[in-house]
Amino acid sequence: MPEAHEIRILLADDHRLVRRGVRLILDAEPDLTVVAEAGDGSEALEAARTHRPDLAILDIAMPRMTGLQAARELARTQPGIRLTMYDNEQYFFEALSAGASGYVLKSVADRDLVEACRATMRGEPFLYPGAVNALIRNYIDRARHGEPLPERAITDREEEILKLVAEGHTSQQIADTLVISVRTVERHRANLLQKLGLKDRLELTRYAIRAGLVEP
Repeated sequence: MPEAHEIRILLADDHRLVRRGVRLILDAEPDLTVVAEAGDGSEALEAARTHRPDLAILDIAMPRMTGLQAARELARTQPGIRLTMYDNEQYFFEALSAGASGYVLKSVADRDLVEACRATMRGEPFLYPGAVNALIRNYIDRARHGEPLPERAITDREEEILKLVAEGHTSQQIADTLVISVRTVERHRANLLQKLGLKDRLELTRYAIRAGLVEP
């Protein structure tokens, strides 16, 4: 049954064909309409400022700025926008901590995404089948070992630099992209290595893949 209010959606995914397919699914619903698209997290932030959607649907692994980074920035600057995210299971907890109230597995997004949008706009969580089991397992494991939920190990700026390093950019390219000095980039990279207990660029890249900042 159509909702009383048409839900205006921002869709962000770096694969144009995926966006096209998802948009066809969403626009076929009478209460859902995609008002803006974005190819990465930075474009998503700009589109959100311009179009003021009700809901942002974000893929997690995108270039320049990930869906996780964009979600945290949207939650900080435009808290009225609801967030639904999708990717594979390994980024589930990161998505929740970034502010998403809906999470859909990319492999079955065509099945679950419409209901995830509606649930999110009702203020209800929508989690993929099996997510509750993952939450319970995580809670039990942490309780058994007396572990609190960890705080973020690195700052937003360090995360930006980590992502760009993992994508293969040089210090000069990173400096140009972020409009900072090469010396500042090198200092941040040294801090990252020290904080994370890593040795070199390769280990930083592996960490970035595990954290969902870049695709393997």
